[in-house]
Amino acid sequence: MKITRILAYRVELPLHETTYKWSGGKSVTVFDSTIVAVETDAGITGYGEVCPLGPFYLPAYAEGVRAGLKELGPQLIGCDPRELGKLNNLMDSALKGHPYVKSGIDIACWDILGKVCGLPVCALMGGRYGESIRLYRAISQESPEEMAANVAKYREQGYSRFQLKVGGDPDVDIDRIHAVAAQMKAGERLVADANTGWTQHEAVRVVRAVRNLDVYIEQPCLTYEECLAVRRSTDHPFVLDENIDSLDVLLRAKSDLAMDLVNLKISKLGGLTKTKQARDLCISMGIAMTLEDSWGGDITTAAIAHLAHSTPEKFRFTSTDFNSYVTVSHAEHAPQRENGFMKAGTAPGLGIEPRMNVMGRPVLVVDSTN
Repeated sequence: MKITRILAYRVELPLHETTYKWSGGKSVTVFDSTIVAVETDAGITGYGEVCPLGPFYLPAYAEGVRAGLKELGPQLIGCDPRELGKLNNLMDSALKGHPYVKSGIDIACWDILGKVCGLPVCALMGGRYGESIRLYRAISQESPEEMAANVAKYREQGYSRFQLKVGGDPDVDIDRIHAVAAQMKAGERLVADANTGWTQHEAVRVVRAVRNLDVYIEQPCLTYEECLAVRRSTDHPFVLDENIDSLDVLLRAKSDLAMDLVNLKISKLGGLTKTKQARDLCISMGIAMTLEDSWGGDITTAAIAHLAHSTPEKFRFTSTDFNSYVTVSHAEHAPQRENGFMKAGTAPGLGIEPRMNVMGRPVLVVDSTN
């Protein structure tokens, strides 16, 4: 089997809540998502999705996905999409860095492998653990009162994990955490996610001010060293996210006892193949995970679901259903939230079918003539 064409489609994903806000005054109203289709000479096509959280979150941006595919794609024509390790080695040789560019291709090739084998991706990634996947809801940055009210609203939809977007004015953030923590019920979990937004001294102030609350602290500062210093000044459960972008950093963080949980994002690591490597390493080291991506729609949600469902439950802290945040559906049969949980599909591959009328015409076509 050989790759014959790689196509990219641009799909806009508006939000139900109009605007998503997080640290440093950052916000997005419409997400720019790239759907990647990998076609083969066997008539089997796989699909992936890459959707950066704007150009100011991670070293990634939407147009960069498509520019990178134009550069990388010609190197992959004629390759066997089922040979995922070999394919990833080739991508890393042909394009240094830029893991998010490679993510959509890798996901699409897992989709192809599942279709060839007649198995869902989660079966190929280790098997299906449990009946469903617990979801969290991100609470966009607003006033303390509004954020507390939003937690109550999303609880009614079945969520029991809440990721509070902080990382702004430390005094307001302290009020935000207190206001939302007062709403928590038995069995629920609250994560205060600063998304690198605090300086070290601000983060230390915040964790001291909320020391008596049951709350996880996630990625308070920009650098690993700053986060480690904050970690050593608090006994709150601690989560690292933005800094975990390679196996080297993950191993260093384990050695330093820098976190209790880690957030693994598929596109940040370069696709399902490399995220699976990090996931399996976390399992061997006894570290629980949030398994997700930066953002996306139906295809990203399907990829997250298969990764999470193939992870033993005790190491699966939570995941997310991005397709419930947005107003546009670009694929049929994608996982859907049911009372705060979702399930990976049982059909071969990712189990989705793209809505071509939504995706429109490709913005990039790479084949043997390029």
